[in-house]
Amino acid sequence: MAEVKNEKQHISLHVYDESFDIYVKPEEEVFYRQAEKLITNTYNKYAQVFKGRRSDHSIALLTLVEIGVKYEMAAGKNDTTPYDDVLRKLTAEIEDALK
Repeated sequence: MAEVKNEKQHISLHVYDESFDIYVKPEEEVFYRQAEKLITNTYNKYAQVFKGRRSDHSIALLTLVEIGVKYEMAAGKNDTTPYDDVLRKLTAEIEDALK
């Protein structure tokens, strides 16, 4: 039987001006690195516009809102329900034709 590996590795993430030491599965590290860049770049974009006029907390919330909107938009694009419905109908028609 194949052995399942649940081992995690230590990585350091640097998000904006703070570092985090966390443990992740090796196959997930790339996603953490991408998130690190996305968050830092988005935060920096808002900090350039609002630093000194808005609190760091407000800038962080704006960052979260933008990333959340992008996530929701992407999730909507990945809705396979219409395709599943068409495939079910076609499958039913094919099965009826084969009877």
